[in-house]
Amino acid sequence: MFVLEKKKSIAYLQAPALAACDFLVHAFGTRLGGASQEEYQSLNMSFREGDEEFRVLANWSKLSAAFEIPLENFLVLNQVHGDDIFMIPPHGEYFTSRDALNCDAIVTDRTDVAICIKTADCAPVLLADPVRKVIAAVHAGWRGTALGITAKVARLMQTSYRSEPADLLAAIGPSIGDCCYEVDAATADAFSGQKSDAILRPGKKDGKWMLDLVEANRRQLLCCGLPAANIEAAGLCTVCHPEAFFSHRGSGGVTGRQVNFVMLRGTTPGRAFVLKDDFQRLH
Repeated sequence: MFVLEKKKSIAYLQAPALAACDFLVHAFGTRLGGASQEEYQSLNMSFREGDEEFRVLANWSKLSAAFEIPLENFLVLNQVHGDDIFMIPPHGEYFTSRDALNCDAIVTDRTDVAICIKTADCAPVLLADPVRKVIAAVHAGWRGTALGITAKVARLMQTSYRSEPADLLAAIGPSIGDCCYEVDAATADAFSGQKSDAILRPGKKDGKWMLDLVEANRRQLLCCGLPAANIEAAGLCTVCHPEAFFSHRGSGGVTGRQVNFVMLRGTTPGRAFVLKDDFQRLH
C-alpha cells in the first residue's frame, strides 16, 4: 500500500519499496498544495492546459523547495503517447532542443536529475535497480501501454544497463481504474497482442470495454521477469478521487496535471541542462 506523505504544503504518495532505497528520492504527485485555482486547483504542474503561467511556475517552485531539488534539475518530457524512450547519459549535455524530448519514458543512471512524468489518468510507472543504480519513469496511457512501453523500458534496463530482472523494483501510481475506464472496440483491439482477457472486460454498453491499465502494465513487467513481489501499485483511481488527483476524463477534459518523479541522489547538485526559457523547459 502506498503511503501519503507531506513536505511543506506538498502532499504526495510513496511506494514502500522505492522509499526504502536510500539512494533515490521519488514521489507520486497529487493535486494538493499549490497555487492554481478553479479547474486547476491547486498543484497543477502543466503549462499546456490553460492555467495561468505564473501559477504553474509557482507550483514548480513549491515542489522544488519542498524536496530541496533545484528547479533546473527537473526534466519533463514532451509526452506524445508513443513508446520512444529518452536515455540520459551519466555525464555531459544530453539534448539541444525540445523536439529531442518527444518521448514517453526516461531511463538514466545520472544523479541529481529528477525525471518526471505528468499524468491526469494515464499510469505513471517508476522503476529502480538498487544494484546498478538505474532509474526509469514511464508515461503509460492506453496507446503506450498497447505498444508495450513499460516492457520496452524494463528490457532496455536489462540490455543497456545490465539490470537483472530480480533486482528491478517497479511502482505503478494512481491512474484511471478499470472501474471508470470505458473504451471503444478500436482501443480494445489495440491490446489484441496482450492477454486481453485479464485486462479487458465487457462494458455496460454494446461495443464498449473496461480497460485495466494497471494490470496491463503489471503483466508487462511480469513478462520481463520481474517477481510479482517487486511490483507495487497504488490502487487508486484518479476519476474516483477528484479531491486528490486531476482526471482528464472525470473533469470532461479541462483539468491540470500532477507530476510523478524519481531521482538518484548525488553529492554535487548542479544544473542538469540549460535552456533559455524556463517555461519551455518545464512544459
